[in-house]
Amino acid sequence: MSRPLVMTKLFLPRVRGRVLDRSRLIERLGETARARLTLVSAPAGFGKTTAVAAWLAGRTSDGHIAAWVSLEDGDTHAATFWSYIVAALQSVLPDVGGALQPLLQSGHPPTHGLLAALVNEVGAQPVDVDLVLDDYHLADGPDVADGMTYLLDHLPPNLHVVLVTRADPDLPLARLRARGELVELRARDLRFTPDEVAAYFHELNDLAVDAKDLATLADRTEGWAAALRLAALSMQGRDNVSAFVTEFAGDDRYVVDYLVDEVLSRQPDDVRDFLLRTSVLDRLTGDLCDTVTGRSDGRTMLHALERANLFVIPLDDRRLWYRYHHLFADVLQAHLGAERSGESAVLHRRASDWYAEAGEPVAAVRHALAAGEVDRAADIAEAALPAVQRERREAIIRAWVDQLPIDLVRRRPVLAIGLVGGLMQGNEFGPAESRLRDVERWVPTIHAILNPALSGAVTDGTEGDSEGIVFLSRGELARVPAAVELYQAGLALVHGDLPLTLARAQGAAEAAVPDDDLVHGAAAALSGLARWAMGDLDTALAAYRASLDHLLRAGHLADVLGCTIALADIRIAQGRLADAEQAYAEGLRLSGEGGTPLRGAADMHVGLAELALERGDTSTARGHLDRAHQIGEALGLPQLPYRLRATSAVLAEVEGHPSAALDLLTEAEQVYLGDFSPDVRPLHARRARLLVALGDVDAALHWADEHDLTPAGALSYVREFEHITLAEVLLAQYQRTADGETLAQSRALLRRLLSPAEIGGRVGAVLDVLVLTSLAAEAAGDDDSALDALQRAATRAERTGHVRVFTRHGAALLPLLERLGERDGASPFVEALRSGCRARLDAPPAARSTMPTPAAGMGRSSGLPEPLSARELEVLRLLASDLDGPEIAAHLVVSLNTLRTHTKHIYAKLGVTSRRAALRRAHELGLPLTG
Repeated sequence: MSRPLVMTKLFLPRVRGRVLDRSRLIERLGETARARLTLVSAPAGFGKTTAVAAWLAGRTSDGHIAAWVSLEDGDTHAATFWSYIVAALQSVLPDVGGALQPLLQSGHPPTHGLLAALVNEVGAQPVDVDLVLDDYHLADGPDVADGMTYLLDHLPPNLHVVLVTRADPDLPLARLRARGELVELRARDLRFTPDEVAAYFHELNDLAVDAKDLATLADRTEGWAAALRLAALSMQGRDNVSAFVTEFAGDDRYVVDYLVDEVLSRQPDDVRDFLLRTSVLDRLTGDLCDTVTGRSDGRTMLHALERANLFVIPLDDRRLWYRYHHLFADVLQAHLGAERSGESAVLHRRASDWYAEAGEPVAAVRHALAAGEVDRAADIAEAALPAVQRERREAIIRAWVDQLPIDLVRRRPVLAIGLVGGLMQGNEFGPAESRLRDVERWVPTIHAILNPALSGAVTDGTEGDSEGIVFLSRGELARVPAAVELYQAGLALVHGDLPLTLARAQGAAEAAVPDDDLVHGAAAALSGLARWAMGDLDTALAAYRASLDHLLRAGHLADVLGCTIALADIRIAQGRLADAEQAYAEGLRLSGEGGTPLRGAADMHVGLAELALERGDTSTARGHLDRAHQIGEALGLPQLPYRLRATSAVLAEVEGHPSAALDLLTEAEQVYLGDFSPDVRPLHARRARLLVALGDVDAALHWADEHDLTPAGALSYVREFEHITLAEVLLAQYQRTADGETLAQSRALLRRLLSPAEIGGRVGAVLDVLVLTSLAAEAAGDDDSALDALQRAATRAERTGHVRVFTRHGAALLPLLERLGERDGASPFVEALRSGCRARLDAPPAARSTMPTPAAGMGRSSGLPEPLSARELEVLRLLASDLDGPEIAAHLVVSLNTLRTHTKHIYAKLGVTSRRAALRRAHELGLPLTG
């Protein structure tokens, strides 16, 4: 008996109202010409149907033909399924399927022979057809899959199939993929980009959402279209949108209702049980899921969930690790708490056990705390401390500072001293000092425990609890007194008490247990730091060499790399660039460069880039900085973010981008994290030098006032770089004002600076002072003195390889170098310096400009209340190109964060919220986007 077809299932969905422009998806779907099958597979609410309908709307307007079927639960029977396929094809090709449809309508399943007749009939038609099967997952099954496989294997050239589905179909996808006959759009492709999120709220929903909240929504929803739509619904009529965005999560009623109705309620009991129990995990792998659920099907279930597109996201190419979509996980956890309130702690305890056994203490501690087992969390953290400290994973220790109750930590001196170390590494000296006092009070008790013959204390060598102290390892407890002395030495150094630093460091070495290379190495490093701050570079260097030997024996390679930076900095101050390079090269060797880099490898590359810049080798410098970026800041020591930006600023200035250099220095100051090394070349002084190069002498003078720098002020090694910079600022002021008193102050200051730098063997400072002395003498008309000073500098620099100390002055130094070249016996090195200065002179105007000036067409006549700056116009031009964000940032020699800041300012001035809208507005205003 025939069953009537529901013809509305064959209607092509109409694109209603205003639709977000997602041309990138249309372009991907446009690749279907080369494929037999286009698979659009993603979880519920990712905009699959909307994207395909929008694509077809454009194709049909160009004369293409599309047949559409919206499938339902009852379409799994082969005869019913193919009845709709034939009906859809007949709606656009009336001459096909005439003989087949009556058989199908009578319930006759289609044979391969019948399907062959259909294929032949379609293939005989003179037009191309797109056959779209929407919600294919509702009809997928063995009977349907057999016929679909036959159809795809024998597809005529003029028929193209599009499957829109929530789960991957039971079809030969791998074979089609291998043949290049499959186009796939998945959740990662359908996710809204940040620009699309902005356009969705601003242009489609007329909601005023600022950039910060947009970024939060994009991150929280992970670009999930349905979640964005639900968020927009929730925002309607709210006065405080930001407050809603901050709280928006999987407990929002719209999100909960949607996911429960569309996903959870449709799952079999065993799948639902798995989802709820594993919701406590932020990462999922088969064995972990088995441990937590008590089942044995974890890996199989994860693969099935991925195939079903159940909001599970693979984290690696091997499909071993997954995670849930953030909002989906929130909903699952809410249901777990509501339906199984007592089970969460048990699940977290199981997860903690698994992670502890797997050697992942961070997750083990987190799950133990979530289970309410704080003592167990403390045990795990304390046991993990030696390895975490050895690998310089300060962020982990710092997180434990906040997570573990302080009253619990106070009773555990081993754990407590480890957390003090984390605070010290993060420059949180106030909290570190307070916690260190707590540990220091236990030192007499620790000595009593370690010397039971004197006190009768416990002697258990593995764990103990005596007089309130809890510890896991007697050996680690024995290290606490020396560690207390060590951190006291560090605090003394921070407070500027150098004699006390030396005394405490010596005390740490004396209190150390036999053969404790770690304490001896750290004590030597602190002594070296104190000597360095005193300007005694030779003694500091000897201390650092001793420290490196101890740390190498202790196996603390990350600490070795940290000490290598300090050692190289001292060598640079001494003018021994080749020795500094050798230290960094050895650091790279130790870091495992060529394999998986050790933490600190990127820092070695930044150091080598700095040396290359000092030698005038920009190509080598750029190569090392590129490698540092590739390794990433996550694998750097705590000071890498600011050192990377500061060195990149030098490269930007050398390559003729002073504005970019200033941006990078600003970023460096924002991410600055000092260590115990003396800050002998502070970022603010480097900024002052760049301001002089840009011609902004007033700002440079303001810097000097801010930092209490005067020509007659007391000199010290730690502030030597600042005082040399002050002399340069005063010289620049004289060149602007011709005030003889200012010039006299600069020359007098330089004379005062030269002698201590020479006595201290600080060749870098000597060269800096001599070059400025030459420029100041020339300004005073004392040519002989100017040439003498420059000759002395060039002679020394030829031995050491310094170039940038000369070439950074560019045109100002060129006449003196030319006259020096005319002297008898002038070396080829002087000619090389002249060439370097000429290169600066011949550089693009940006390299020689004083202050940026507005570009043509950017005045108020452009129609903007606030005109774009020259830099912003440059960014706007690049936004009009095909370059993406990282490529634009690389072109401008700035970080991605700086580019985003520029872009944000451009959008604000143009009154737009997206790249596309900015370009449209620029065209309307007639702004120059080329040239």
